[in-house]
Amino acid sequence: MFRPWHTAPVNREQMSHIAHSEHPIKSPLDDDSVRRLLERGLPTGEERVLDLGCGSGEWLLRALAARPGVHAEGVDISEDALARAADAARGLGVQDRLVLHHLKAEEFVSEEPFDAVLSFGAAHAFGGLLPTLAAARGHLAPGGRVLIGDGFWEGPPSQEAVGMLGNFTDLATTLDRVVADGWTPVDGHVSTRRELDDYEWACWGSLAAWALDHPGHPDSAQVLETATARRTEWLRDYRDTFGFVSLVLRRTPGSA
Repeated sequence: MFRPWHTAPVNREQMSHIAHSEHPIKSPLDDDSVRRLLERGLPTGEERVLDLGCGSGEWLLRALAARPGVHAEGVDISEDALARAADAARGLGVQDRLVLHHLKAEEFVSEEPFDAVLSFGAAHAFGGLLPTLAAARGHLAPGGRVLIGDGFWEGPPSQEAVGMLGNFTDLATTLDRVVADGWTPVDGHVSTRRELDDYEWACWGSLAAWALDHPGHPDSAQVLETATARRTEWLRDYRDTFGFVSLVLRRTPGSA
């Protein structure tokens, strides 16, 4: 028998939605940083834009709302997130310029290339930063730009941090690898301590608040326990070593 969401078990996707309710950009970036990256990545305001792993479409919605000439497509495996993106697009009046695809990002194909390809915090879907750039390259029009965000280590990580977040490198090595792969950075942003902390506080605080606000929900205790555990992991295992870099990239002339 169907049970409505508020009495149903809280699955991983729903927990992520709750955690990001106060921070819809699912990366440690504030609104000014997102705006600036979009300005640098979409310089004409007439671009065709693709987001590989768009989630609820926050990047695309902001691009469309600020630029009437932009047309966008988003790809994600979450039907719920895509439904939220579609609802938000209708609310903003940009639904006619947004196409959403319920697919794995690596399975998406298009007959026409895109002027800008975005991927933030979704590199795990492709197996890392360079495979994500390889996927973006296949969709990019000549002269186009890739906007991508991924983690790096600001200091030597613990084994626990690597197990939780991934086998990143330091910032300089990350950029060396990107350049060696045939890309030229034309802009970038390293998330500040405030952005990193604000993101973590928002995620785990939103989960904790939901649990406290729904004491009768069968999963309230589990959600509160998850919030406490994730906050502890952040503070003890990776707060002092994890960083996040966002890049605006163009293909290097002569690269394959």
